[in-house]
Amino acid sequence: MPELPEVETITRQLAPHLEGRTLMGVEILDPRWCVPDDAAATETTLTGRRVERLERRGKHMVWRTDAGTLLLHLRMTGTLLVGADPDVPYQRVVLVLDDDTVVRFCDPRRFGTGRFFADDREADAYLDARLGPEPLGPDFDGPALRAAIRGRRAPIKALLLDQGVVAGVGNIYADEALFHARVHPQRPGGQLTGPQCAALVEGVRLSLRAGIASGGATIDDFRHVDGVEGWFQNDFSVHRRAGLPCPECGTPVTKRVVAGRGTYSCDRCQPRPRARRAVARPR
Repeated sequence: MPELPEVETITRQLAPHLEGRTLMGVEILDPRWCVPDDAAATETTLTGRRVERLERRGKHMVWRTDAGTLLLHLRMTGTLLVGADPDVPYQRVVLVLDDDTVVRFCDPRRFGTGRFFADDREADAYLDARLGPEPLGPDFDGPALRAAIRGRRAPIKALLLDQGVVAGVGNIYADEALFHARVHPQRPGGQLTGPQCAALVEGVRLSLRAGIASGGATIDDFRHVDGVEGWFQNDFSVHRRAGLPCPECGTPVTKRVVAGRGTYSCDRCQPRPRARRAVARPR
């Protein structure tokens, strides 16, 4: 699934093509893209809208228009391509701009979504109700993370994937962040100390910034707007490196399943949490 760096990359690449342009033609080929809204009505509503600016919130792309906001989510396999061949596979939406630029939303698994809000405040409220702080913003720091996970028994890896704890972090960058912070992915979130939370915040930021600088990571379907792959997958420290030496200590990287996701870590650099012994109750 495209995570924050991939969505940020697409947003930055699309902005020069879209900002200041008018949507002259909108064709929704798959009505599921805009559920629960009607496809024909959404086409009519979007046609003629002028795109003022592009933003990102978590894993959502935010298109601010002259009369409302369009929220796009790439989900697992969505891509936005500029100037692609008309017969490029898996097209779900086709957008034609006033300079004849064509943007195609392609999505093999058809999980990606687009929803238009006539009121910008409704769009912001929709996002705020579902997302925690931006990890690269001032509201995400060690105390904020510790407060969000205090008393939680779930593994810290699962909590990092919870978009209500922090927006935009997914499987790749959670693994990388935990490695940089020297925190084991199975450690219960509520057990993290203040210094560990501070280190993890820095680990999240480091991994996300590295991903953005590398144009995102392409493991399966992610592509830039011109169809080029990202290259952060070539710089992973632990993610998808099972059996390979840890870049810090040389210990083979371990793969396990945490929160239903394939998870990679170095059990030497990231010591496993000790199992708590059950306290015998007096009879």
